[in-house]
Amino acid sequence: MLNSKDRVAIYMESNLDSDYGKMGMGVIRYLKNPITCVIDSNHSGKKIKLFTDTDRNIPIVSSLEIAIEKKTSVLILGIAPSGGKIPKEWIPIIEKALKSGISIVNGLHELLLPSWKQIIKKNKNQWIWDLRTPLFVPKIATGKASKLKNKRILFIGTDMAVGKMTAALEIYRFLDKNSESVGFLATGQIGIILTGKGIPLDAFKVDHACGAVESTILEYSNKEIVLIEGQGSLLHPGSTSTLPLMRGSCPTHLILCHRANKKTLRSPKNIKIPDLKEFINLNESLTTVSGTFPKAKVIGIALNTSHLSKKKAQLNINDLEKKLKIITTDVVRFGPDKIAKAIIEN
Repeated sequence: MLNSKDRVAIYMESNLDSDYGKMGMGVIRYLKNPITCVIDSNHSGKKIKLFTDTDRNIPIVSSLEIAIEKKTSVLILGIAPSGGKIPKEWIPIIEKALKSGISIVNGLHELLLPSWKQIIKKNKNQWIWDLRTPLFVPKIATGKASKLKNKRILFIGTDMAVGKMTAALEIYRFLDKNSESVGFLATGQIGIILTGKGIPLDAFKVDHACGAVESTILEYSNKEIVLIEGQGSLLHPGSTSTLPLMRGSCPTHLILCHRANKKTLRSPKNIKIPDLKEFINLNESLTTVSGTFPKAKVIGIALNTSHLSKKKAQLNINDLEKKLKIITTDVVRFGPDKIAKAIIEN
C-alpha cells in the first residue's frame, strides 16, 4: 500500500492518449501522492493538461531513467486494457524498475509478484502491489444489505469506461467536503489504489462476487450515504459485474453514467445502445426484482461530455434532462453539486 510520502511515476508508454489509459488518468486526477512524472515517449515534453483536466503540473518524460533521476520510489502501471495482460514490451521496464529498488503498483489481471518476488526479497523497503488480488474468500451473499437503513448509491453505465468511477469520486469529494456522512466502496483497481481499500470485483469467482460486495457494504453500515463504484454494463456482452453489484449492495438509488451522443458500444460497435428510458427501466427492474429487494430509482445522470464543446455539452444535458425528467450534468465539467444534492434530498 502507498504511504503519503511515496513519490510515484506513472508508466503509460503509447497509451497516454488511448482509452486504455484510464488507470493513469484516474491516478493523475485523484491520487494525493507527489507524482514525479508520466512516462510516454510519444508525448514527451507536452503538457499534461492536453490529455486530462487537472491543475497539477506533471512533466511527461520519455524514459524510466528520467523518473529514477527524479527520485521516484513507486512506479504505477497506468493502463487498463481489455483482458488485463501486461504488454510484452513493458517487461524489461518492470525488471529495470525493480532492480533499481523501485516498488510497483500493478492493476492488471496478470500478476507480477509470483514472477518477481525473489528480487524484492533483497530489499525490505520494496514491494509489489498486485491490486487485483482478492484478499479474502467471502461467504455466499444472503441479501443482508437490504436491511441497512442508509442510502446506497450504485453507479451504472451504458458501457465500460464511461465515467462511473470518476462520477462516484467527484460526488464523494463534494459530499465529504460538505461534512456529509459518506463512504466510497471501491470495486476496481483505480479506486483501490486511491483509497487503500476495497475489492477487485472482477478478480473474484462468480459465485463469490455478490458476497464480496455484501461483506464490504456491511462495513459501511455506520455511514449515512455509501457510493458504490460501478463496473461494466448490463449491455456489454463481456461484462458480468453489474448484477453482483446490485445483489450484494441492494442499492437504494442509482446514478446512470453515459457518454453523450453515443449510439453503440465502444467495442463491439455492432451493439446498439437502447433508448435510455428503456435502459433505465431495465436497471431499476433488475435491482428490485418485483419488490423483493429495495426499490432503487435512477435519480441522476452523469453525462460524459469530454468529447464535445462546452456549448454542445450544455445542449445535450438540457435535452436529456427535459426528455427523461432526471437531473443531468457532467460532474467533471460543471461540478457534481446537482447530483450530490439530489442524493441528499431523496
